[in-house]
Amino acid sequence: MFYDKVSASAQFISTKTNHKPTIGIILGSGLGAIVDIMEDKDIIHYSEIPHFPVSDVEGHAGNLVFGKIGNETVVVMQGRFHFYEGYEMKELTYPVFVMKMLGVESLIVTNACGGINRSFAPGDLMIIEDYINMLGNNPLIGKNDDRFGVRFPDMSEAYSKELISKAEAVANDLGIEHKKGVFAIFSGPCYETAAEIRAYAALGADAIGMSTVPETIAANYLGMRVLGISCITNMATGISKTKHSHEEVVRIANLSSEKLCRWVKELILNW
Repeated sequence: MFYDKVSASAQFISTKTNHKPTIGIILGSGLGAIVDIMEDKDIIHYSEIPHFPVSDVEGHAGNLVFGKIGNETVVVMQGRFHFYEGYEMKELTYPVFVMKMLGVESLIVTNACGGINRSFAPGDLMIIEDYINMLGNNPLIGKNDDRFGVRFPDMSEAYSKELISKAEAVANDLGIEHKKGVFAIFSGPCYETAAEIRAYAALGADAIGMSTVPETIAANYLGMRVLGISCITNMATGISKTKHSHEEVVRIANLSSEKLCRWVKELILNW
């Protein structure tokens, strides 16, 4: 059973660290440097953990890192899983269920993505206000286990308004420019077409990527507060004047990583 697998993963992790995290962070491509600001770290590779998926995407280290940022105890996913890798939705959100069982109450999700809003530029950071799920799939499909959450969870505040306000205040204090907008997910792994981007823009999307929404759904289902921050690494197809490459996505994400790290660190210090 799924619940038993999650329990086994959590129990194994508890034998490898004494940390009791209340904040979880999921890092996107090229954004793994947040781990560098953590103290008293315990690092567990995904492959060590029973039933845990393993990612092979460039820019994803594949570690679960426990430690401290200020007075807060955090667990960081240094690399995530994607629908395009062939995982079932329950598999790619599996770490969120494990985090919940370990005591995590709030989740910060980050990603590298393409900009649809023409006022955006590569390197911008965007607070996610809402999402559009274009996958035609959902991690909550299937038999519900009431020990995790209710059958029909509310998504009217998928991203916590309180955390958005707090993140904005911290960014303003640090002088970090930021955008706000709606994030659309599609499956990948190919990049989107120009026609698709016109359609997503008409639906109200400001940015597009291949992650984040499944974890957001699972976290809300599990009763966590969620904050999402996107790094705009390229302008989307039909807007960009150049062709896309994952190498360029990682390069721009790495350049923005320092700014994002300062933002997240100060946010958690003021949690």
